[in-house]
Amino acid sequence: MAIGLTLFAACGVEPPASPPSAAAPGTTTVLTTLPQPSSASGAPSSSAPQPPPSTGRPKTGKVVVLDPGHNGGNAGRPGEINKQVPAGRGKTKPCNTTGTSTNSGYAEHAFTWDVSQRISEALSAKGIRVILTRQNDNGVGPCVNERAAIGNDAAADAVVSIHADGSNSAGAHGFHIAYSAPPLNAQQGEPSAKLATALRDGLRAGGFPTSTYLGSNGLAPRSDLAGLNLSTRPAALVECGNMRNADEAAAMASEEGRQQYAASIAKAIEDYLAA
Repeated sequence: MAIGLTLFAACGVEPPASPPSAAAPGTTTVLTTLPQPSSASGAPSSSAPQPPPSTGRPKTGKVVVLDPGHNGGNAGRPGEINKQVPAGRGKTKPCNTTGTSTNSGYAEHAFTWDVSQRISEALSAKGIRVILTRQNDNGVGPCVNERAAIGNDAAADAVVSIHADGSNSAGAHGFHIAYSAPPLNAQQGEPSAKLATALRDGLRAGGFPTSTYLGSNGLAPRSDLAGLNLSTRPAALVECGNMRNADEAAAMASEEGRQQYAASIAKAIEDYLAA
Protein backbone atom coordinates (compact mmCIF):
# COMPACT_ATOMS: atom_id res chain seq x y z
CA MET A 1 0.00 0.00 0.00
CA ALA A 2 1.33 3.41 -0.92
CA ILE A 3 2.45 5.56 1.96
CA GLY A 4 0.37 8.42 0.63
CA LEU A 5 -2.83 6.46 1.30
CA THR A 6 -4.49 7.57 4.52
CA LEU A 7 -5.48 4.75 6.99
CA PHE A 8 -7.01 4.56 10.73
CA ALA A 9 -9.27 3.25 13.75
CA ALA A 10 -11.75 4.45 16.57
CA CYS A 11 -14.41 3.54 18.24
CA GLY A 12 -21.87 -21.54 22.07
CA VAL A 13 -18.13 -21.69 21.64
CA GLU A 14 -16.03 -24.60 22.83
CA PRO A 15 -13.37 -24.04 25.48
CA PRO A 16 -9.77 -24.87 24.61
CA ALA A 17 -9.01 -28.59 24.56
CA SER A 18 -6.42 -28.07 27.28
CA PRO A 19 -5.84 -25.31 29.84
CA PRO A 20 -3.89 -22.28 28.60
CA SER A 21 -0.78 -23.27 30.50
CA ALA A 22 -0.51 -26.47 28.49
CA ALA A 23 -0.39 -24.71 25.13
CA ALA A 24 2.95 -24.67 23.43
CA PRO A 25 4.61 -21.33 22.62
CA GLY A 26 3.84 -20.19 19.10
CA THR A 27 0.25 -21.42 19.20
CA THR A 28 -2.98 -19.46 19.16
CA THR A 29 -5.54 -19.94 21.91
CA VAL A 30 -9.01 -18.52 21.49
CA LEU A 31 -10.88 -17.61 24.67
CA THR A 32 -14.45 -16.61 24.17
CA THR A 33 -15.52 -18.53 27.24
CA LEU A 34 -14.51 -16.01 29.80
CA PRO A 35 -13.49 -15.69 33.45
CA GLN A 36 -15.43 -13.27 35.60
CA PRO A 37 -13.16 -10.43 36.78
CA SER A 38 -13.28 -9.82 40.50
CA SER A 39 -14.28 -6.20 39.90
CA ALA A 40 -17.41 -7.36 38.06
CA SER A 41 -19.07 -9.06 41.02
CA GLY A 42 -22.80 -9.14 40.51
CA ALA A 43 -22.55 -7.39 37.12
CA PRO A 44 -24.23 -8.69 33.96
CA SER A 45 -22.02 -10.37 31.39
CA SER A 46 -22.22 -11.65 27.85
CA SER A 47 -23.90 -14.93 26.97
CA ALA A 48 -20.57 -16.70 26.56
CA PRO A 49 -20.09 -19.52 29.09
CA GLN A 50 -17.34 -19.16 31.63
CA PRO A 51 -14.10 -21.23 31.42
CA PRO A 52 -11.84 -22.32 34.22
CA PRO A 53 -9.22 -19.70 35.05
CA SER A 54 -5.81 -19.87 33.44
CA THR A 55 -3.37 -22.03 35.39
CA GLY A 56 -0.27 -20.21 34.26
CA ARG A 57 1.94 -19.13 31.39
CA PRO A 58 4.05 -21.30 29.11
CA LYS A 59 7.50 -22.24 30.34
CA THR A 60 9.11 -20.50 27.36
CA GLY A 61 8.04 -17.70 25.05
CA LYS A 62 5.83 -14.68 25.43
CA VAL A 63 2.05 -14.37 25.72
CA VAL A 64 0.07 -11.79 23.75
CA VAL A 65 -3.67 -11.24 24.06
CA LEU A 66 -5.32 -9.81 20.95
CA ASP A 67 -8.74 -8.25 21.41
CA PRO A 68 -10.65 -7.81 18.12
CA GLY A 69 -13.15 -5.03 18.84
CA HIS A 70 -16.91 -5.68 18.92
CA ASN A 71 -18.52 -8.82 17.39
CA GLY A 72 -20.76 -9.65 14.47
CA GLY A 73 -23.72 -10.78 16.57
CA ASN A 74 -23.87 -7.70 18.82
CA ALA A 75 -26.43 -5.83 16.71
CA GLY A 76 -28.95 -8.64 17.12
CA ARG A 77 -28.72 -8.71 20.93
CA PRO A 78 -29.19 -5.09 22.10
CA GLY A 79 -30.56 -6.08 25.49
CA GLU A 80 -27.45 -8.09 26.25
CA ILE A 81 -24.78 -5.71 25.00
CA ASN A 82 -26.44 -2.66 26.57
CA LYS A 83 -26.29 -4.08 30.11
CA GLN A 84 -24.04 -2.05 32.36
CA VAL A 85 -20.73 -3.56 33.48
CA PRO A 86 -17.78 -2.19 35.48
CA ALA A 87 -15.59 0.18 33.48
CA GLY A 88 -12.99 1.09 36.11
CA ARG A 89 -12.55 4.34 38.04
CA GLY A 90 -15.89 3.71 39.75
CA LYS A 91 -17.81 3.92 36.47
CA THR A 92 -19.96 1.54 34.44
CA LYS A 93 -20.68 1.34 30.73
CA PRO A 94 -22.50 -0.94 28.27
CA CYS A 95 -21.22 -4.50 27.99
CA ASN A 96 -20.22 -3.89 24.34
CA THR A 97 -21.28 -2.00 21.22
CA THR A 98 -21.87 -2.77 17.56
CA GLY A 99 -18.95 -0.67 16.33
CA THR A 100 -18.89 1.50 13.25
CA SER A 101 -18.61 0.82 9.50
CA THR A 102 -17.52 2.39 6.25
CA ASN A 103 -20.10 4.35 4.26
CA SER A 104 -20.40 1.32 1.97
CA GLY A 105 -21.23 -0.96 4.91
CA TYR A 106 -17.95 -2.76 5.67
CA ALA A 107 -18.22 -3.33 9.42
CA GLU A 108 -15.60 -2.52 12.05
CA HIS A 109 -16.12 -5.92 13.71
CA ALA A 110 -15.23 -7.67 10.43
CA PHE A 111 -12.14 -5.49 9.97
CA THR A 112 -10.88 -6.04 13.52
CA TRP A 113 -11.45 -9.79 13.29
CA ASP A 114 -9.56 -10.11 10.00
CA VAL A 115 -6.63 -7.96 11.11
CA SER A 116 -6.36 -9.77 14.45
CA GLN A 117 -6.23 -13.13 12.68
CA ARG A 118 -3.37 -11.87 10.52
CA ILE A 119 -1.48 -10.48 13.53
CA SER A 120 -1.99 -13.78 15.35
CA GLU A 121 -0.54 -15.75 12.46
CA ALA A 122 2.51 -13.50 12.26
CA LEU A 123 3.22 -13.63 15.99
CA SER A 124 2.63 -17.38 16.26
CA ALA A 125 5.16 -17.92 13.49
CA LYS A 126 7.73 -16.18 15.74
CA GLY A 127 7.07 -18.54 18.66
CA ILE A 128 4.78 -16.16 20.54
CA ARG A 129 1.70 -17.64 22.15
CA VAL A 130 -1.42 -15.71 21.14
CA ILE A 131 -4.78 -15.65 22.91
CA LEU A 132 -7.82 -14.14 21.18
CA THR A 133 -10.73 -12.73 23.17
CA ARG A 134 -13.29 -14.09 20.69
CA GLN A 135 -13.34 -17.12 18.43
CA ASN A 136 -15.26 -15.85 15.41
CA ASP A 137 -17.12 -12.88 14.01
CA ASN A 138 -20.71 -14.00 14.52
CA GLY A 139 -20.97 -14.14 18.31
CA VAL A 140 -22.09 -11.69 21.00
CA GLY A 141 -19.66 -9.82 23.26
CA PRO A 142 -17.62 -10.60 25.29
CA CYS A 143 -18.30 -7.68 27.58
CA VAL A 144 -15.50 -5.13 27.92
CA ASN A 145 -14.75 -6.16 31.51
CA GLU A 146 -14.52 -9.81 30.46
CA ARG A 147 -12.09 -8.92 27.69
CA ALA A 148 -9.83 -7.23 30.24
CA ALA A 149 -10.07 -10.28 32.50
CA ILE A 150 -8.72 -12.53 29.74
CA GLY A 151 -5.49 -10.56 29.52
CA ASN A 152 -5.17 -10.38 33.29
CA ASP A 153 -5.81 -14.08 33.78
CA ALA A 154 -3.28 -15.02 31.10
CA ALA A 155 -0.59 -12.83 32.71
CA ALA A 156 -0.10 -11.46 29.21
CA ASP A 157 3.13 -9.72 28.28
CA ALA A 158 1.05 -7.41 26.09
CA VAL A 159 -2.67 -6.86 25.49
CA VAL A 160 -3.56 -5.14 22.22
CA SER A 161 -7.12 -4.21 21.29
CA ILE A 162 -7.83 -3.63 17.59
CA HIS A 163 -10.44 -1.05 16.55
CA ALA A 164 -11.33 1.48 13.84
CA ASP A 165 -13.00 4.86 14.20
CA GLY A 166 -16.12 6.33 12.62
CA SER A 167 -15.75 10.11 12.72
CA ASN A 168 -17.78 12.31 10.37
CA SER A 169 -15.59 15.34 11.03
CA ALA A 170 -14.35 16.87 7.79
CA GLY A 171 -10.88 15.62 6.93
CA ALA A 172 -10.63 13.35 9.98
CA HIS A 173 -8.13 10.60 9.31
CA GLY A 174 -5.15 8.81 10.79
CA PHE A 175 -4.49 6.28 13.53
CA HIS A 176 -4.03 6.80 17.24
CA ILE A 177 -3.05 4.55 20.15
CA ALA A 178 -4.95 4.79 23.43
CA TYR A 179 -3.63 3.80 26.85
CA SER A 180 -4.95 4.22 30.37
CA ALA A 181 -4.08 7.53 32.02
CA PRO A 182 -3.66 8.44 34.73
CA PRO A 183 -2.52 4.88 35.47
CA LEU A 184 -4.38 2.83 38.06
CA ASN A 185 -1.57 0.32 38.63
CA ALA A 186 2.09 -0.16 37.79
CA GLN A 187 1.44 -2.02 34.52
CA GLN A 188 -0.75 0.83 33.27
CA GLY A 189 2.17 3.18 33.81
CA GLU A 190 5.49 2.87 32.01
CA PRO A 191 4.87 -0.60 30.48
CA SER A 192 1.60 0.45 28.82
CA ALA A 193 3.07 3.76 27.67
CA LYS A 194 5.99 1.89 26.10
CA LEU A 195 3.61 -0.53 24.38
CA ALA A 196 1.54 2.37 23.02
CA THR A 197 4.68 4.11 21.77
CA ALA A 198 5.94 0.94 20.09
CA LEU A 199 2.60 0.51 18.32
CA ARG A 200 2.63 4.17 17.25
CA ASP A 201 6.15 3.88 15.89
CA GLY A 202 5.36 0.60 14.12
CA LEU A 203 2.31 1.96 12.32
CA ARG A 204 4.16 5.11 11.36
CA ALA A 205 7.02 3.00 9.98
CA GLY A 206 4.41 1.07 8.00
CA GLY A 207 3.38 4.25 6.20
CA PHE A 208 0.28 5.12 8.23
CA PRO A 209 -0.28 8.76 9.23
CA THR A 210 -1.12 9.74 12.79
CA SER A 211 -4.56 11.08 13.64
CA THR A 212 -5.49 14.61 12.66
CA TYR A 213 -8.39 14.74 15.12
CA LEU A 214 -7.70 12.61 18.20
CA GLY A 215 -4.73 12.45 20.53
CA SER A 216 -1.36 14.05 19.90
CA ASN A 217 1.41 12.65 17.73
CA GLY A 218 -0.48 9.36 17.43
CA LEU A 219 -0.90 8.83 21.20
CA ALA A 220 -4.13 9.30 23.16
CA PRO A 221 -4.07 8.88 26.97
CA ARG A 222 -7.61 7.95 28.05
CA SER A 223 -9.43 7.45 31.34
CA ASP A 224 -12.76 6.22 29.92
CA LEU A 225 -11.93 2.91 28.21
CA ALA A 226 -12.94 -0.06 30.36
CA GLY A 227 -10.60 -2.59 28.78
CA LEU A 228 -7.62 -0.36 29.60
CA ASN A 229 -8.84 0.77 33.03
CA LEU A 230 -9.42 -2.80 34.20
CA SER A 231 -6.16 -4.21 32.86
CA THR A 232 -3.39 -5.30 35.20
CA ARG A 233 -1.12 -6.05 32.23
CA PRO A 234 0.58 -3.73 29.69
CA ALA A 235 -2.33 -2.78 27.44
CA ALA A 236 -3.09 -0.45 24.55
CA LEU A 237 -5.88 0.08 22.04
CA VAL A 238 -5.14 0.70 18.37
CA GLU A 239 -7.59 2.89 16.47
CA CYS A 240 -6.31 1.97 13.02
CA GLY A 241 -8.00 4.85 11.20
CA ASN A 242 -11.29 6.47 10.27
CA MET A 243 -13.69 4.21 8.41
CA ARG A 244 -15.65 7.27 7.23
CA ASN A 245 -12.63 8.63 5.38
CA ALA A 246 -12.82 7.43 1.77
CA ASP A 247 -9.13 6.58 1.38
CA GLU A 248 -8.87 4.79 4.71
CA ALA A 249 -12.14 2.97 4.15
CA ALA A 250 -10.82 1.66 0.85
CA ALA A 251 -7.62 0.47 2.51
CA MET A 252 -9.46 -1.26 5.37
CA ALA A 253 -11.82 -2.99 2.97
CA SER A 254 -8.94 -4.35 0.89
CA GLU A 255 -6.97 -7.48 1.70
CA GLU A 256 -3.75 -5.64 0.93
CA GLY A 257 -4.62 -2.86 3.34
CA ARG A 258 -5.57 -5.21 6.16
CA GLN A 259 -2.35 -7.15 5.66
CA GLN A 260 -0.31 -3.96 5.91
CA TYR A 261 -2.07 -2.98 9.13
CA ALA A 262 -1.48 -6.45 10.56
CA ALA A 263 2.17 -6.61 9.53
CA SER A 264 2.89 -3.20 11.06
CA ILE A 265 1.13 -4.01 14.33
CA ALA A 266 2.71 -7.46 14.62
CA LYS A 267 6.20 -6.00 14.08
CA ALA A 268 5.50 -3.34 16.70
CA ILE A 269 4.44 -5.98 19.24
CA GLU A 270 7.57 -8.02 18.50
CA ASP A 271 9.73 -4.93 19.01
CA TYR A 272 8.03 -4.20 22.34
CA LEU A 273 8.49 -7.76 23.58
CA ALA A 274 12.16 -7.72 22.57
CA ALA A 275 12.94 -4.44 24.33
